[in-house]
Amino acid sequence: MIKLKLIDKIPPAFRNKYFLTVVIFIIWITLFDSNNLVSRYKSLRELHKLKRDKEYFTNRIESDRKKLHELKTDNKNLEKFAREQYRMKKPDEDLYIIMSPSEDRKNNRRNR
Repeated sequence: MIKLKLIDKIPPAFRNKYFLTVVIFIIWITLFDSNNLVSRYKSLRELHKLKRDKEYFTNRIESDRKKLHELKTDNKNLEKFAREQYRMKKPDEDLYIIMSPSEDRKNNRRNR
């Protein structure tokens, strides 16, 4: 008798076996399946991140190729690159390095 009163309180839509089947199916697909929506969302985010990384590295490779070509074809560019990047100098020269505060902080972190 109490069981019947409890069942009568449940709306008819929730007592329908097709509705319950659809709800269980949605819960299963969303949470428990090996291809669930949560993992698909994470995979899509990772895919977008990898595409951005690919674009960045493609651009970086292209710019490095241009620099390499310049260095291989002109000795003045090679000397300029060595002086700027590796702080090379001629024996009779003095070298003064002027850094912005952010470069100085970055350099200090690397040396620790």
